[in-house]
Amino acid sequence: MNRQTSLVSALILVFLSASAMAIEEPDYAVVGGNEEFEIRRYDPYLVAEVDVDGNIDEAGDRAFRILAGYIFGDNTSSTRMEMTAPVESRPATKGEKMAMTAPVTATNASDEGKSTYAFVMERKYTMDTLPVPNDKRIRLRQVPERTMAVRRYSGRWTEDKYEQNKEALREALSALGIQAIGAPVLARYNSPFSLPFMRRNEVMYEIAGLDSYRAAHRDH
Repeated sequence: MNRQTSLVSALILVFLSASAMAIEEPDYAVVGGNEEFEIRRYDPYLVAEVDVDGNIDEAGDRAFRILAGYIFGDNTSSTRMEMTAPVESRPATKGEKMAMTAPVTATNASDEGKSTYAFVMERKYTMDTLPVPNDKRIRLRQVPERTMAVRRYSGRWTEDKYEQNKEALREALSALGIQAIGAPVLARYNSPFSLPFMRRNEVMYEIAGLDSYRAAHRDH
């Protein structure tokens, strides 16, 4: 068994064992929402992320191998870290994020053909104490405090399913006059061997602060 296959197999085993117990997620507070979406205020958290070629689905295996290597010890201190949830993916953005005033697609909001995958780091780490990746493609970054509109759904990880829920969330926000920012994020919480109807999948848009949501909520 080669090293890459071993890493993927190890990651799958971690996911399978994690499905039977609570694993760490970023801290957030639910501050609003309706039957279409939830509004969450996230505390800052750390991620290890990598840009890979291909769309969100095609790039997955490649990104998992790279990031799994890092958390399973391919770092300067050979530290093995715990798997957390979710695994995040999004079109690889470039430049400043801008408010969404019209439908945003992967081609006009991203480096075309690239996706960014991110593993959330354990809360016990800081930017100063996180192990340094050996793979120079991996970035360590703090995601700032932010307010996210989140639509949850179950089922298989298909492009059609993702697009359907992304559009439903975008339309629900637009109907309320809530300003979304940047590219959508796909969050996956389960093993690829989980039964589709038991999977927790989420699509998220950052929104322009709580004032945007509260103003829209007052008007409706």
